[in-house]
Amino acid sequence: MIHDTFSPTDEQARAITHEGAAFIAACPGSGKTRVLIERARLLLTNSIQGRGIAFLSFTTAAISELESRMQQEGLLKTPAFPHFIGTFDSFLWTFFVAPFGVPGCSSRPRLISDKDDFKIKPHDGARELPLGCFDRTTGAAIQSRLKEYKFRGSIVAHETAATNVRSRFLERGELDFAEARELALKRLRDGITAHTLVRALGARFMELVVDETQDCNPEDLEIINCFRQANIAIKVVCDPHQTIYGFRGGVADELLKFRESFPQEQRLSICGNFRSSQNIASAISAFRCMDGRSKIDEALGGNHDDPNPVYILSYPGTTVPATVGTEFHELTEAAGFKASECPVVAATRKSCANALGHPSDQTGKYLSCRLALAIGNYHLSFELGTRRKALNEIHKILVMIQNPDLEKTYHQFIVENEIEPNSWRPTVINLANALQYEKGCFNTAESWLDQARKLLASLIPPGGSSINQRLRKVEYLGQALTCTMPTGHCARTIHSVKGMEFPAVCVVMSPQKTKGILDYLTSGNPVSSGEDARKIYVGASRAKHLLVIAVPSSQAGRLKSLLDATGANVELTEINCSNS
Repeated sequence: MIHDTFSPTDEQARAITHEGAAFIAACPGSGKTRVLIERARLLLTNSIQGRGIAFLSFTTAAISELESRMQQEGLLKTPAFPHFIGTFDSFLWTFFVAPFGVPGCSSRPRLISDKDDFKIKPHDGARELPLGCFDRTTGAAIQSRLKEYKFRGSIVAHETAATNVRSRFLERGELDFAEARELALKRLRDGITAHTLVRALGARFMELVVDETQDCNPEDLEIINCFRQANIAIKVVCDPHQTIYGFRGGVADELLKFRESFPQEQRLSICGNFRSSQNIASAISAFRCMDGRSKIDEALGGNHDDPNPVYILSYPGTTVPATVGTEFHELTEAAGFKASECPVVAATRKSCANALGHPSDQTGKYLSCRLALAIGNYHLSFELGTRRKALNEIHKILVMIQNPDLEKTYHQFIVENEIEPNSWRPTVINLANALQYEKGCFNTAESWLDQARKLLASLIPPGGSSINQRLRKVEYLGQALTCTMPTGHCARTIHSVKGMEFPAVCVVMSPQKTKGILDYLTSGNPVSSGEDARKIYVGASRAKHLLVIAVPSSQAGRLKSLLDATGANVELTEINCSNS
């Protein structure tokens, strides 16, 4: 296999050749994936026959990218054994749950990843609520979730029903990822069991690499530490400044404390930025916490001398106007970039959609709109992981069309019927291509809907509701089909573009969050705005040549001062709301 010549920096070389455990902090664009590939090449060149490497991460998108690169380099074959490449959750399931089962249950353990979506309805006439609205241990309602669903009234019956539902799941050996993690951790906390398990892992794997560790939670860190204490060679690779998963228990300060538990010689860093221009590499450092701003990453790649300044678009009012998208398009067009490769990103879909002039999203409860959105997301996806996610959503909608009275979650249905992705994925891809709105022969939303109904009518079981009832004509369908403006930019959440890179990015800072973010960046308070700041850091660091940041006019001056202090060339432009 011929591969590109690679001349690592001193920091990259140290990470590639380091033996044993290490905590590796890698900045955006540092060539981290290439470092992992070269580490694998070195290990496999000197490997003992039959031993493998485990590469773990916390999102399917990150795993898909790494797996693809490994295969291109000829380092990973199919099947991968004795190697393992997958999510951290799938690793725990494969080695700590599936082989041993669920205590007290004779049934084979089954993974139901969407268990929290199961609908709780204690009696006829009661409002449905997802199981995720109730505490896993006590069954008590989680008040913030009830507020999210605007639930009022007595919740006691729902709490009782939720407790009973969780018990029945466990009696059948049906676990979600959180429960699987708890079971794996319980086995690792048992000295006798843990000794046997880690010896088996050590015999199979010469090294465990846990990538994107900033996406883990405290329980994951404890599991990683169990491996480390058992003298398994483990590499923890992360950027602590990209911790943006607090909503699912993600770590922040805990990760920095975990780093301090490694001896000094095991703390490595990779600071050079091979992705972005120096203006961008400098500017994004302003979005790190105060302690992390002392070192500005040097731009080392081919984009180092790109002359584009960092643009701040100052907008008035209390909502993000569509003129943000218009201005961004003019900048990308002048730079010669394809609009389809230059997203508008924000912490929420609503903010980036507003910036592109999309109406507010009211499409979620209609299957026709959900199908349109899923197909649009498939064609607008930038990489394999998000395309797979979109295909899964399309298939889920098809299952709902075919089974309108299904009293199971999607993954329950899939697991119980032993449906493998390869059995439905080709059909779903063909459907997505046939119903691609922008490139199809559709003049109107109605013509698209007519074709969708024709293609899916055969799914309706005899005596069931008609396809017209399942795929309804609603006023929001046109909005769902038009996933991009005529200019071609797409709206994406920051979480969905994490790990990617683009020629140009417009990051939208919302009126509700910006002041808190800038307060945190200048004073360290409020601490609650720390994750919001890290989201902007993640979004902005995706840009290679052109970075545009849209900010409320009341805070634009503060942001410019913050970016100016990094030495970046920054231009501030005031825009109006006339096209919003």
